[in-house]
Amino acid sequence: MARERVITGRSVGQEEDRLHESLRPRRLDEVVGQRQVIEQLTIALEAARRRGEPMEHVLMSGPPGLGKTTLANVVANELGATLRVTSGPAVTKPGDLMHWLTEMKRGDVLFIDEIHRLSRTVEEFLYAAMEDFRVDFTIDSGISGRTVNIALPPFTLIGATTRSGLLTAAMRDRFGIQFHFDFYTVQELTEILRRSAAKLRVQAEDEALTAIASRARGTPRVANRLLKRVRDYAQVRADGQITPEVVVQACDILQIDRLGLDELDRTLLTALIRVFNGGPAGIEALAATLGQERDTLEDVVEPYLLQIGFIVRTRQGRCATRAACEHLNLPWVAPAGQDGQGSLFDGQ
Repeated sequence: MARERVITGRSVGQEEDRLHESLRPRRLDEVVGQRQVIEQLTIALEAARRRGEPMEHVLMSGPPGLGKTTLANVVANELGATLRVTSGPAVTKPGDLMHWLTEMKRGDVLFIDEIHRLSRTVEEFLYAAMEDFRVDFTIDSGISGRTVNIALPPFTLIGATTRSGLLTAAMRDRFGIQFHFDFYTVQELTEILRRSAAKLRVQAEDEALTAIASRARGTPRVANRLLKRVRDYAQVRADGQITPEVVVQACDILQIDRLGLDELDRTLLTALIRVFNGGPAGIEALAATLGQERDTLEDVVEPYLLQIGFIVRTRQGRCATRAACEHLNLPWVAPAGQDGQGSLFDGQ
């Protein structure tokens, strides 16, 4: 049975979604981090209010767990509008969207998560809805089929994607406002954890919250998940008080080190260094060596290792950096073709 990966940015179930929902900010002034996004969004919201119009369509991109769904809820709250939520995989044909579009009122917000996974037919159906607030919907099929032009109340579409490169240019251009979400700093995550601890009525020292934040891979969802796990450990082993020592002990059990690397991260790095002499190594060779799917390594493991400078991508394949070797206490071997120059991140 596969072990649950604690530090993934993706949701791991409905129970966690309900917990995350209770911890979400409700208004813009409660949002921590993503300052450039919030500043632009504040201006767009205020301008829409003054004109008495719905806000422009918004596209949010970035890795999972950074708050795209949270911000969609905040936008709806700020507009005093109803938020209707669906996802790209759930919408397989135009008729699936008609359920949402015909129920909306003026100014409502439609949120489509993983919008890059919409089929081409559904995407083209959305174009007229986004631009003209009208759709041509075919009733029945065959000889008796007929097309009805349906007017829609002006609304705001918010699309979220973890892979913006898969969006067509035609779809991307129809969003008047486009944001990219960055990873959060340790300071920002510490503030998020401080608010979450207060809502959960958890007693935690500031140093302990910082220790959790430093292991959260720049992702609020991971930070809140770790807080919950450390809270459970503290209640069983430490009288409910979260201290830096308790954080270390709990994370040791979860096999999460001080930089947020787990067993799978370390296994990939170790194989790259020991089996492939630091690289370069192709992703297929790494996947076969680790017994993992290629998509798992590319979409789940690699992004954070690239972010912190533990691996680099070259034309020949993946290479481990000196920083990765130092973190794992393994000898540094300059990857073939780098002439011993090391990594951009050496010394950091």
